[in-house]
Amino acid sequence: MEQELQNLQKFYDIIIEFFVNYSFQIIGAIIVFIIGWFLANKIASAVDALCKRNELDVTLTKFIVNTVKFGLIIGVTIIAVGKLGITLTPFIAGIGAASLGAGLALQGTLSNYGAGLSIIIGRPFIVGNTISVEGVSGVVEEIRLAYTILSTEDGEIITIPNKHIIGEVLVNSFENRVVETVFGIDYHSDPKLAIDVISNVLKEFDEISQEPKAQMGIKEFADFSINIEVRYWAPTKLFFETQYKVNMAIYDAFKQNNINIPFPTYNLIKKD
Repeated sequence: MEQELQNLQKFYDIIIEFFVNYSFQIIGAIIVFIIGWFLANKIASAVDALCKRNELDVTLTKFIVNTVKFGLIIGVTIIAVGKLGITLTPFIAGIGAASLGAGLALQGTLSNYGAGLSIIIGRPFIVGNTISVEGVSGVVEEIRLAYTILSTEDGEIITIPNKHIIGEVLVNSFENRVVETVFGIDYHSDPKLAIDVISNVLKEFDEISQEPKAQMGIKEFADFSINIEVRYWAPTKLFFETQYKVNMAIYDAFKQNNINIPFPTYNLIKKD
């Protein structure tokens, strides 16, 4: 019991000696860190306001603000640690060696970050655009350093690693997607009338983009029908809904104007 009390007394003396010798350094380091953290937030807010005032892209603004804030906090941390009398040179060298090993082990992850940085700086697309890449398409909801998040009309969330975007064929149709539909009419119907009917139907839908304008015309003369192709731009979030409504409206308009939609017929010869 006496030995344990002596050990506790030694431990207590060491703690008291430590705080007596380093109390001012610790307090100074804490004050420097708090002031530095406060200034980093203030400067980051000022940079954010400056970027918004110059109408920079949201993703680019976030990247600049986070970079500035992170850099300032790192600098403040180095100064605060220096106040404690700790030499950072061996520590930085160790971080460098560890970073090299981590970089070799995480090549795939780092390539995503590099690709994300390229997207943020190059801006081939921004939040709100509709992109198609690697066989998937959707509206860009968020661009992060490692991956890009898309959403679809069905409410699905698609996460694409950025390394699969950079270097690939990328289609950016901004906030809309093109709808391509073919309507067949029989050879007794007037294709000019059919095109006028389709054009009038499309004008009834406010969600269909008027710029660029819808395109329509005779695509081909098939065996049983004159095929009229229609191309128009619809909001990505309402792509299929708009297409289905337009198809039904055109079908009803064809019936009202006596425009027939044919179907294949075959003459069957009965053999005795």
